[in-house]
Amino acid sequence: MTRKPRVKGAKSQSSYEKQIEALSKISQTIASNLYLEDVLRLIVMVTAEVMNSEICSLMLVDDDKGELVVRATQSISEAYNKKPNMKIGAGIAGTVAKEGKPIQVPDVRKDERYVNRDIAKSEKLCSLLSMPMVVKNKIIGVLNVYTSTPHKFTQTEINVLTSVANQAAVAIENAQLMVRSKIIQEELEARKIVERAKGILMKRGLAEEDAFRKIQKQAMSLRKTMKQIAEAIILTEELERGK
Repeated sequence: MTRKPRVKGAKSQSSYEKQIEALSKISQTIASNLYLEDVLRLIVMVTAEVMNSEICSLMLVDDDKGELVVRATQSISEAYNKKPNMKIGAGIAGTVAKEGKPIQVPDVRKDERYVNRDIAKSEKLCSLLSMPMVVKNKIIGVLNVYTSTPHKFTQTEINVLTSVANQAAVAIENAQLMVRSKIIQEELEARKIVERAKGILMKRGLAEEDAFRKIQKQAMSLRKTMKQIAEAIILTEELERGK
């Protein structure tokens, strides 16, 4: 029986194609209209696949609290998904977020810098590569990949995760900008509706300040938004005109 010759480099070529595909998927999200949560979920799934990771987690910086918050993971572990926020500068991920440099840990179960060693033991996590996500020279989060057995991440793997993290940061920023833009648009719309309702009350004899306070008071009393109260005032006015 004749054995087929093994193609040298076939495995690396397959791995290379996987990496290109992963980067392509994340690149596509940069110009997409996906919601932020969908973007984050896609990033961890693709990263876990290309890095052969047991668990991949994405943590974003909460500037107000000075903490890292786990926002996405493909792990089904409730213990891992509910682990507490990490202070910037504390633990492995916190240090990465503060210094902006990747950290590789041979075994998180034995490394004293790793805060949640009990979770690492129960979930059989071993090696870790933690990578900062940077956009416009600002660290917005950290991307973590774990293996279940001891593993020394190669320079190629580090380079791949760096590329993934950088592209992920751009995708996340775009998604966040869309969210902020939508919120601003909704706030402007609500303000216009409140101003219109206020004008109706002023025509009925109320001063501008009193009209605003009436809408505000009714919103608090009925546990509604000022926009909802304003819409009710406008609807009532239109119904009265239609009689």
